[in-house]
Amino acid sequence: MRLRFAALLASAGVLLAACGGGSAAEDPNAPLKIGVSPTPHGEVLQYVDDNLAQQAGIDIEIEKFDDYNRPNEAVANGELDANYFQHVPYLEEYRKERGGEFTWIEPVHLEPLAVYSKQAKSLAELPAGATVTLSNDPANQFRGLKLLEQGGLIKLAPEAAVGTRLDAAIAENPKNIQLKDLSPDQLPRSVDDAAAAVVNGNYAIKAKLSNPLLVESAQGNPYANGLVTSPALAEDPRVLKLAELLRSQQVKDFINEEWGGVAVVPAS
Repeated sequence: MRLRFAALLASAGVLLAACGGGSAAEDPNAPLKIGVSPTPHGEVLQYVDDNLAQQAGIDIEIEKFDDYNRPNEAVANGELDANYFQHVPYLEEYRKERGGEFTWIEPVHLEPLAVYSKQAKSLAELPAGATVTLSNDPANQFRGLKLLEQGGLIKLAPEAAVGTRLDAAIAENPKNIQLKDLSPDQLPRSVDDAAAAVVNGNYAIKAKLSNPLLVESAQGNPYANGLVTSPALAEDPRVLKLAELLRSQQVKDFINEEWGGVAVVPAS
């Protein structure tokens, strides 16, 4: 396995694109270049590479990204063969806003969204006018609003959907909660200042946040993170084998052992 970092990839991106895209689409024996968020996606894929890939006859190169835009951009222009960092609602919103051709392969795990606070022990304890932070990306923002509604803090308008503005999405806000949207990587730090924060699972893990006030249910949840590739590689045996490994019982056991079946859970 050859591990490289996104900074190196970004600097070489134009050259790679100009040379005709990902080598895996042209060479059936080439390694798969997979873009991931470092945690937990990178750790899951590293487990696959260290323990399962060689025996399955595939080679993996892992590219780590700290933002949510570059992995899709890199798949679209051929710098990467696939990525593993996102759920279907995010992919659909990205495609609508930025374009690109992608194929969803398989879900792998869910990172339940959760509400954290250092000022309250329950959502009911939040005072009137309290500030609550949540994601500024449309898919996860709506997901966060639904979690706050589940906790009884707000009530969403019937027509609210992904992409609806914050003020238009809320029908009832009896405590006049002040909702502030931030980039996902800033949300863990906002727990120190805001009354509460709705934090994406991977960033909560990285920041070692614990004791959430409310956790998203995994049952029937559409936000499982999974493997995404280009249409050209959608039927590639290496991609399909990787998807099989990521959904294997060995990987499910690794996820449950590593994160205790709470912060990260295998997809159903």
